[in-house]
Amino acid sequence: MSKSVKIASIYPTLLGTYGDGGNVAALKHIAGLHEIAVEILEISPGQTVPHNADIYVLGGGEDTAQSAAAAALHASGALAEGVKNGASVFAICAGYQILGHTFLDAEGKPSQGLGLLDVTTDRLEKRAVGEMIAIPSEFAPAALSQAFTGYENHGGHTHLGSDVRPLATVTHGIGNGDGTEGAINGRVIGTYFHGPCLVRNPLMAEQLLSWAVDRPLEHIVEAEVEALRYERFDFVSKN
Repeated sequence: MSKSVKIASIYPTLLGTYGDGGNVAALKHIAGLHEIAVEILEISPGQTVPHNADIYVLGGGEDTAQSAAAAALHASGALAEGVKNGASVFAICAGYQILGHTFLDAEGKPSQGLGLLDVTTDRLEKRAVGEMIAIPSEFAPAALSQAFTGYENHGGHTHLGSDVRPLATVTHGIGNGDGTEGAINGRVIGTYFHGPCLVRNPLMAEQLLSWAVDRPLEHIVEAEVEALRYERFDFVSKN
């Protein structure tokens, strides 16, 4: 094994709804399949966010928790420095919105994000809840060759600016609110997929790990994961 890949789980007590903590567990598991050593850093509120992680993972959270996390991360500056150093960031739902320029707080007022993605978020007319399927866009890494599956539960309408690209195109569900889902810029990825996303979409986990070790990873198929993906696609097709 080469040196450990450092994975920072950012504020999981604030940003960890709908099983999002499983994304870090999935990264650890899939790294093990590829014989990649990992070091998991679970960063609690008040603790210093490392500037030298290889992968930063953020989950979803309620409005108040989201605002608190955004303020702390903005003051830290660690994610921006990490990205400059070549790190990847994978953020779900509230975490995705935090990566943008602004999102709405619990009172509906604009709150400052980190500006790592050229997106802004306001409110959908109707909350998006349920299973979602999306096809990787032409801007997604080539290794992400399978449809994404997961579920969404959010009220955010996310608008993409000129310096970011959609991660995927929605075929079932809402996503960003304009037919697209998520956003990607370099190694920074935001998405509305819960699930946990990396359990349902192992190619994404392998892409994040591939960036960290600076080499392509051959996809390892696990029968249980493929069965889960098939069951979820089948459920959507019948409902």
